Amino acid sequence: MPTPASLLHDQPIEQRIDALFDLSRQHAAHFCSPDAELARRHYLAKHPTSILVMKCMDGRIHIPHATRTPLGIITPFRNLGGIFDLGWPYLGELLTEAVIDAATQGRGTLLLITYHFSHGSKARGCAGFNCDTQAARAHAYAISKQAEHLFGRERQQVYPLVCGFETDSDALIVHGQHGATLDTRECIGHSPAQLSTALQATCPDMPTEMRRDLLPLLTGNLAHVNELQGTQRELDIEHREWVICIGRGFDFLHLPNTALIIGPYGPDLAKPIGTAASIIDANRQAGRIPDDGFLLLASTPYQHSGVDRARAELKSRFLSEFAEQVIRREHPNLAASMRRRTAVVHWPTRRLDQLTTASASNAE
Repeated sequence: MPTPASLLHDQPIEQRIDALFDLSRQHAAHFCSPDAELARRHYLAKHPTSILVMKCMDGRIHIPHATRTPLGIITPFRNLGGIFDLGWPYLGELLTEAVIDAATQGRGTLLLITYHFSHGSKARGCAGFNCDTQAARAHAYAISKQAEHLFGRERQQVYPLVCGFETDSDALIVHGQHGATLDTRECIGHSPAQLSTALQATCPDMPTEMRRDLLPLLTGNLAHVNELQGTQRELDIEHREWVICIGRGFDFLHLPNTALIIGPYGPDLAKPIGTAASIIDANRQAGRIPDDGFLLLASTPYQHSGVDRARAELKSRFLSEFAEQVIRREHPNLAASMRRRTAVVHWPTRRLDQLTTASASNAE
């Protein structure tokens, strides 16, 4: 039985784009439904810890999907290779604002700092680190040290936690104290109580409330990994992305291997844009996606109408035009088949609205 992701990949480009925006509308409708709103409130009442995830732009890394966590609970930060520097002004401001907002509400923050790798093939590892897992993991630990400098070394209000993500199985590997690890691939058959005991042994310094609120993610990941055992996952393992997203507000994209998502955090956006374009071009040349085009989608969230939305529109247009210029300069052949869309997202409802522009780029 073909998966929704594979069906979407095999359609002509205009149908793929239409399906993607249909997905965004379905996501907004579901997010605003009474059932979903009450489910989020119920979940957060039981598990109030704020959960932030720093991760690679690789389309295979979707933590809510792999942990079976309701959408809207986990806040992602994405960049090439999961490469971040908390000294970057915009990124530091966003993280600090999220932490202070949570603290004001009496909630701690669990900061998951992830790297990814493939157990089956080094070549399926992280392109941002040239498939060097040791380098990717070392960078994750460096971010953890920065987080301790920023939020305190006692780690009682903000707990930075390094986690590996094994893309062949979608398994999480929690790196705890003194080299201890908890690998969900090794926990098949464990009960939630056994998983809780293993987590406490791995991270004994983690506040009790945070361990309690991390446990559902690990329990969900264990169920996800167990369900995937023995299944054919070629389409979910190999790169088949055909969308480059730049900006924020893409949590409707929960199909694996569909999009490469670049957050607007670092001082050099050209590098991750160029890398994403290289991946799309390789997918095209290898026949993993149709040779009829790809989508460049820029998005910026906003909270309020008026000035806030106007600012979001300007930012999205800037990101879209900047990304187009990079792709045309570095990948002129690929750029000839580019479809460009620019949008803003009303964050309280997750509604994505396309913007019109006088760009010469085709089909906006």
